[in-house]
Amino acid sequence: MWSANETYIDIDIKPPFWQTWWFISIAILSLLSLTYMAFKTRLKKIRQAAIQHQKIIDLEKDQLLVAAEAMLKGQEEERSRIAKDLHDGLGGMLSGVKISFSNMKESIKLNESDSILFDKPVTQLDNTIAELRKVAHNLMPDALVKFGLNNAVEDFCKAMQVSGGTKIVCQQLGEVRVLSNPVNLNIYRIIQELINNALKHAKPKQILVQLTTTNEKLFITVEDDGKGFELARLQKADGIGYSNITHRVNYLGGKIEINSKPGDGTVINIELTV
Repeated sequence: MWSANETYIDIDIKPPFWQTWWFISIAILSLLSLTYMAFKTRLKKIRQAAIQHQKIIDLEKDQLLVAAEAMLKGQEEERSRIAKDLHDGLGGMLSGVKISFSNMKESIKLNESDSILFDKPVTQLDNTIAELRKVAHNLMPDALVKFGLNNAVEDFCKAMQVSGGTKIVCQQLGEVRVLSNPVNLNIYRIIQELINNALKHAKPKQILVQLTTTNEKLFITVEDDGKGFELARLQKADGIGYSNITHRVNYLGGKIEINSKPGDGTVINIELTV
């Protein structure tokens, strides 16, 4: 039995100071580790999503390029067919008619006034044949295949200048490079379309065409002093000319810049990676 004189001692046992901080440090490190792992997992998912998104963009771009290539190839095949039909078919028929008129004139006797009247439609027929050949040439230029891009562009500028009152200045700068026929044809079509658009819509007194070639780039500049236009009109344009230009520029991995305003002419700069 305990006696009344016995004394009880209450002992408070506490862990050492270093042991407390050790547990706290372990907890903090565990929390930081979990936070880092969560962040790393999240970052990995973001990167994977970005890679997947880029793959989708690249796939869509490739599909657009394939579609553009097919469209442009179809256009050129149709141009070639029409050019052949015009030159060999209709052109041959008109040439036959001219020969018939010439033979008829030799077989009959005509006085001077009748001879003049007879020669007038023959002259008109000659002009029609020449215009037909020019149209066929523009549809599928032989000079492009035979003599290259520079000569074909020069010939086209001269031909368009003769047919109208607009002066066309053609400048070709930089290095001479040998490009593939499809690339040359697309560049030629771009320049052809730009000049035709300027002549048709801007009514300029002068058009400047510059073709500059470097090791990896090709630059096209077409500048006119015509009427100019609001750039917003391009979004509402009904024709396919501008659409064809953008398709060809995109196909050649390029970019286009247009500067124009009413009454101040138009400058179109195109940079191609070829």
